[in-house]
Amino acid sequence: MSASGTEAHSQAIETASKDEAAYTILRPEEQTAAVVYASPHSGHHYPKKFVDNSPLDPVALRRSEDAFVHEIYESCTGFGSPLIKANYPRAYLDLNREPYELDPSMFDAPLPSYVNSDSPRALAGLGTVARMVTTGSPIYPGKLNFEEIDQRIKDIYHPYHIALRQLIENTLHKFGNCLLIDCHSMPSGVTHNHNDANASSDIVLGDRFGASCHHWITDHIHSLLEREGFSVKRNRPYAGGFTTQHYGRPDQGVHTLQIELNRALYMDEHNITRLQAMNSVQRHFKTVIHQISQIDLSTL
Repeated sequence: MSASGTEAHSQAIETASKDEAAYTILRPEEQTAAVVYASPHSGHHYPKKFVDNSPLDPVALRRSEDAFVHEIYESCTGFGSPLIKANYPRAYLDLNREPYELDPSMFDAPLPSYVNSDSPRALAGLGTVARMVTTGSPIYPGKLNFEEIDQRIKDIYHPYHIALRQLIENTLHKFGNCLLIDCHSMPSGVTHNHNDANASSDIVLGDRFGASCHHWITDHIHSLLEREGFSVKRNRPYAGGFTTQHYGRPDQGVHTLQIELNRALYMDEHNITRLQAMNSVQRHFKTVIHQISQIDLSTL
C-alpha cells in the first residue's frame, strides 16, 4: 500500500490493536430500569491486517456500519439502563447472526458439519462473516481460512453474547422482567413496500411480528416515537435478526425489540460523518428513552 493510501486508512477508520476488547458496557450508577440496550453493529475498531488486505477503501468498508448508533442511545445510562456496544465492525464480524452462519464458497476448504452453511443470509453474502458490504462490493480478495475465522468468533462473538446474556439475566434477577432494545440503523430509501419509493420511513420496529416482544410494548414505543415526530413502520423490511429471535422470550419475561433508524436523519451516508441534525435526533431519543425507562413490565 502506498504512503498516501496508508494515510487515508488512518484518517477514515480507527484501527484496532490485537488485544482490543470485543465490547464496551456503559453502565448507570445503579440500574433502576428493567431495560438493556445493545448496539451490535456500530463498532469501528478495524484490525490493520484486515484493512490492508481488503480491496475496499476505508470509507467503503465502513458503509456496513450502523455508524454512531450507540451515541444516540448513550443517554440511557442517565435513566438507569446499561448499554453494550460492539467494538469491532460488522464488516469484520456480524454479531447479529448465529455464531457460525457462514457461506462455504468463501473458504479454502470444507467447513465443519456444525456450521450453518445453508443460511439464506450467509449465501446472500451477509453471514456472520460477510462476503460483501451493503453496497455489494466484496470485502475479501480471496478465500478465507476457517481456523482464522473460528478464532475471530471465539475472541469477539462469544464474549459479546456472554456479556449480553449476563446483562439480561441480571435484569431478570433484579426486576423479574427485561426489555432488550436492539439498536440499529438502515440505509435511506429503504421502503415498507419495495415497489413504492415513497413508502420509506424514519424508523422500522422489529418484533418478529409479535413473537419477540409483547404487543403493548411495541405499540407504546411506536407511539412514543411518533410523538417525537418520527414516521414509524413495523417488521417490514426488518422484523429482527438473531438477537430478537434468540433472546426474545416474552413468556419467560424477556421482551426484545429491534429499532432501525434511517441513517439520513443523522449522518452523511456517503462519507460516514455526523450531520448537525444528529443533535436533534439525540434529543428526541433521550425523551423516548426516558419514557421507556418508566414502563412497568410486571403488568404485562
